[in-house]
Amino acid sequence: MSRPHPIARLLATITAAVGALAVPVAAAGAPAQGGDDGVTLRLGYFANVTHAPALVGIEAGIYEENLGDNVTLDTSTFTAGPQAVEAIFSDALDITYIGPNPAINAFAQSDGEAVRIISGAASGGAFFVVQPDIEKPKDLEGKTIATPQLGNTQDVALRNYLEDKSFETDPTGGGDVSIVPQDNAQTLELFTSGDIDGAWVPEPWATRLVDEGGGEILVDEADLWPDGRYVTTHIIVRTEFLEENPGVVKQFLEGHVAANRLIADDPAQAQELVGQAIDSITGKPIAPELVAASFESIEFTNDPIASSLRQSAKDAEAADLLDPVDLDGIYSLKLLNQVLKAAGEPTVKGK
Repeated sequence: MSRPHPIARLLATITAAVGALAVPVAAAGAPAQGGDDGVTLRLGYFANVTHAPALVGIEAGIYEENLGDNVTLDTSTFTAGPQAVEAIFSDALDITYIGPNPAINAFAQSDGEAVRIISGAASGGAFFVVQPDIEKPKDLEGKTIATPQLGNTQDVALRNYLEDKSFETDPTGGGDVSIVPQDNAQTLELFTSGDIDGAWVPEPWATRLVDEGGGEILVDEADLWPDGRYVTTHIIVRTEFLEENPGVVKQFLEGHVAANRLIADDPAQAQELVGQAIDSITGKPIAPELVAASFESIEFTNDPIASSLRQSAKDAEAADLLDPVDLDGIYSLKLLNQVLKAAGEPTVKGK
């Protein structure tokens, strides 16, 4: 049994403190019942363009259509992955769209028991945006940079990047570059007012920092990965829910694959649905051209891009956010591949 890393306790404390930031679309329902009949499926996702399959699937009614009358869909939104993981651990959530590092943390903290990755969702769409006076990496010394939450995917990516550039950081915001985890909407406000110097964030926030905050892109994270492909968003399921309700999970995956197909076949409609969903969740309309610009940097895919997940784990270990972890067993792709095969689409691998 692996020992809990000190950062896991810090993550739990911070997540509890900011739990109120989660924006409920519908209140979490009663725990899901056993079997495939009369089940409540509690689904989580974020108001990010990198979660477009979820936004499109919900806004267009695709999930409800595929789940049928025997399943009640109960949705909640979150602002960062560690919050969603806490909901999984507290039995308040069954399936969630999430970034790789929180999924790795959930798997590690539960000794490989709590969650399984059941599909990919998106690759790309994360950027390091800085104030115009920061022209090269060495200009980052002494600066304050935001990420969505301590230990989330962009937070780990930033820490790894800074370490590669010989900067020291720590989880409390100290070091050569101060990293301040905070809500993305707050990041936009503080960046626009000049109170922070940059942020490593997913879309649409990166584009908003550029268009509304006058920022410049210092790093496109795709440039740091082979062939520019890396998992930004995938789907995890509570293992117990998967074991008790495989039919429901398969129906959900049919909806997910259908949502990704709509995005590929009619991106204009998908972008409109994403804009509507973000407006509904946040109460702040997003310009259609910003959604369209965000789509340009994201590949929506059912492939979980497993090789990048394993590298993300190594990066988290290097940033002292994770003890070494064996990821064998983290993927459960059998149901997804059944759905893909039936739909005439390429199957995927967990290696």
